[in-house]
Amino acid sequence: MMKKAGVILFALGIVGHVSAQATDFIARFDGGIGVIPVSNGAGPTNPDGTVPNVKLNVVRGVNPGAGPWRIADLRADVHTDGRIKVRGHGLLLASSNSIGQNANQNVFATLICEATAPFVEHNTTFSVPLEPNGDFRIDDTLNPVPSGCTSPVLLIRNTGGVWFAAGIPKLGDD
Repeated sequence: MMKKAGVILFALGIVGHVSAQATDFIARFDGGIGVIPVSNGAGPTNPDGTVPNVKLNVVRGVNPGAGPWRIADLRADVHTDGRIKVRGHGLLLASSNSIGQNANQNVFATLICEATAPFVEHNTTFSVPLEPNGDFRIDDTLNPVPSGCTSPVLLIRNTGGVWFAAGIPKLGDD
């Protein structure tokens, strides 16, 4: 009888631990999208090839970086206590004479949880340099710590504040 009770308590402890870990995240991201700075343009083309009425690809109040940029992979976990781990691979320029280079950028992460303004930017406290191949790792705590996140957007930004890549929200347990 005592053995059965011990086995049951042990099993419940494991299930409880797994359940606690599963709910420890307020947002997770699996994959990334590089920035395309212009979302559209209108009007006849200027003689220099530019388009007059260009609309920038602003995401939740954050301007895009010059580019476009591409990212091969991005994974991020945001815990309920504000801890964040981001692993990015291949964040590199996708155009111009600097194609395939990291432009010597330092990046940080921003989580925005509101779908409409006003937006609160939950930022990592430091930036990290992109490796020559565009890889980076961020292991930090967001400031301010989010109290919940109903509509998560994760942006990878440079120290000038513009965004270069966004995380794709991970839905479900897959």
